[in-house]
Amino acid sequence: QRKNPFSSDDRLASKPAHTHRGDPTYGRPPEGSRTEQRGRDAHSHVGREVEELCLIIRRTGEVGEDGHVRVTFGQLFETYVTISNKVVGILLRARKHGLVHFEGEMLWQGKDDNVVITLL
Repeated sequence: QRKNPFSSDDRLASKPAHTHRGDPTYGRPPEGSRTEQRGRDAHSHVGREVEELCLIIRRTGEVGEDGHVRVTFGQLFETYVTISNKVVGILLRARKHGLVHFEGEMLWQGKDDNVVITLL
């Protein structure tokens, strides 16, 4: 509507133009908006879940010769699933942040029960 010469809606002219790739605000909600606050809240919630997952790995795993704690996916799944049903997603997020290591792209219950997860 902004480019429409026949539009008489003055509210459209006062809105900021859309950002483009390369702009630091591209793909981000407006500052101070409720959407931005919800995003911050979700980010901190996931961070707390990652911390809790690491504590559970430390508590249920075994310390190896190199000092790292290891646990199998099956053992972790059985322990953590009573806390949250998002164990695989939280594991992927923890790996993205360099907190854990395991082989493979995705872990599946049953099939990958013997995959070793190392707490870094």
